[in-house]
Amino acid sequence: MKYKEINPGKHLQSKIHNFWELKGDVTSHSWERIFPDGCPGLIINLGDRCLTDNGATTMDHGKTYVVGAMTSFKESYIDENTHLIGVCFKPSTFASFFSYASLSEIKNNTIQFDHNLSFDRDYFFNGNYIDYLNQFFNDKVCSKSIRLRTIVNAVQASKGLLTIDELSKQNGISTRQLERLFKDFIGLTPKEYSNIIRIQQALALIASNNNHKALLDIAFECGFYDHSHLTNAIKQHTGFVPSEL
Repeated sequence: MKYKEINPGKHLQSKIHNFWELKGDVTSHSWERIFPDGCPGLIINLGDRCLTDNGATTMDHGKTYVVGAMTSFKESYIDENTHLIGVCFKPSTFASFFSYASLSEIKNNTIQFDHNLSFDRDYFFNGNYIDYLNQFFNDKVCSKSIRLRTIVNAVQASKGLLTIDELSKQNGISTRQLERLFKDFIGLTPKEYSNIIRIQQALALIASNNNHKALLDIAFECGFYDHSHLTNAIKQHTGFVPSEL
């Protein structure tokens, strides 16, 4: 399997994390797992039919799909005929390109996108598809200001440790309004998004644990009650317990 990420044009980098491409090869006959990151995405399938959402969804050739933010891991089956190209948006920026009732409607799901908004398959086989993607999103980007962006930045800066009450008070917004903004523009509740950030921090500490910190210390540092609480959160997030990572 070959996987690569490509940076979008500079004018899009505040709204899009990356473009990515995945191609299977003769050694690819397995389920590939991805972890939640709080970001929605788009995928166009340029290969054969591809099973995703742990086998619950089939992506057909030439079709574009919108992928909702996840609260748990998901798996896609990759073989030698798999060819996917995707876009990973930054949290709350999907609305800068598309109008959508509420991203909470597609949480944890992969849904075929509206045909009029989808990618043109032919551009991916004729010429530089990165140029096409940059132009595609440049044509759609709007100056719509999403207040949620500064709140998301605050969650990330605190590594997910700010409470919902603290977030609402700091930003002069009610907790009910905060819940609605997160559900509409990210697809998750503030608690779900904060949990993802905390787990990502814990995974980073586990992966770079040069000082051999105890799991209990990592749990406390990342805002979990104890090591079993952290272990359960990681298991839901990744499908693995810490010792398997």
